[in-house]
Amino acid sequence: MLEKRRIYLPALSLVGPGVITDLVEEIKSDGFQSVLVVTDKVLIEVGIATQVIKKMLEADINYIIFDDVQPNPTCKNVNDGLAVFKENNCDFILTIGGGSPQDCGKAIGILATNGGNIRDYEGIHVSKKQSCPIAAVNTTAGTASEVTINYVITDEDRKVKMVMVDKNCLVSIAVNDPELMLAMPAALTAATGMDALTHAIEAYVTAGAYHWSDKLALYAIELIASSLPAAVKDGKNLEARSKMAWAQFVAGQAFSNCGLGFVHSAAHQLGGMYNTPHGVANAVLLPHVEKFNISACPEKFAQIAVAMGVDVQSMSLELAANSAIEAIKDLSKEVGIPVGLKDLGVQEKDLEEMAKNALADVCTGGNPKDVALEDAIQMYKNAM
Repeated sequence: MLEKRRIYLPALSLVGPGVITDLVEEIKSDGFQSVLVVTDKVLIEVGIATQVIKKMLEADINYIIFDDVQPNPTCKNVNDGLAVFKENNCDFILTIGGGSPQDCGKAIGILATNGGNIRDYEGIHVSKKQSCPIAAVNTTAGTASEVTINYVITDEDRKVKMVMVDKNCLVSIAVNDPELMLAMPAALTAATGMDALTHAIEAYVTAGAYHWSDKLALYAIELIASSLPAAVKDGKNLEARSKMAWAQFVAGQAFSNCGLGFVHSAAHQLGGMYNTPHGVANAVLLPHVEKFNISACPEKFAQIAVAMGVDVQSMSLELAANSAIEAIKDLSKEVGIPVGLKDLGVQEKDLEEMAKNALADVCTGGNPKDVALEDAIQMYKNAM
């Protein structure tokens, strides 16, 4: 008998070229009076956010822009955004961007209805009340924050990324329009794409995986392996962009409902201590953590290899499982991800502290294999 599950998804998801027009119609018909637009200055400058804002203007929707979100959003970013929300009597949040504006917008939404300090909400399902309504417009194909019950905020005082798993942060409307992704630079395309691959692989092997999440995760792995190189090579390739938009959307649904693992725990420490872009941190760590995990579920790693296009028919289970690690490395190299942590400025003197913090990260509980401190330190060393 299939087990009982609780599945969290946005009330409405809009996916495909041109769905921004549908979003504006939804906001207009719902009668919201004042919209807080949460984004960053780069997306304003390059015109991606303004594509969405222009349509709001045309629809005569009142809005105020908060664009001070940093690449790894901080407690200060959240507090500043909340102040703008309150000062302008906003009743709706529209996030535009990758994971940073999405996570910051979710945090603002939680504080708008629950009060307190964002540090109060670190952990699993801490808040009591549903966030104010949020529409999340994703402009990268990676983080899937627009469909998940997760958000991450950097505590700049402790230099730690706080992970919040909270059903109350789930957005009302999730939007993935690949036309907004066409101008994304190759390096960002690669980093966010490898972030999506990490989501899919961790969701597939996590201790909380089950039949539904397995299907979603494998499908996402197949899409990413077949379309990410094309999207990196030619950012105007709408077909590749569309496939990546679907891949990260599907991977997000998987991990949001079954969990992640130690790759994310370890990557969060790089973001907190070195401000390393999350997708790059995941990509560098992914093969080393999953090499450690193979013994927990070799059959699943063999299936990951197949999903990534490896012919494993003549291989032993051990060889097939290990070929998944090589396929991950090959894809990472093909799209231009840095080889090791040294390339990101990481110093060996910080590895033990990061390892200790990673073990305390909420994602560690989902890893398919128990991680000891010496294991965590060794994985960081292997990734150097």
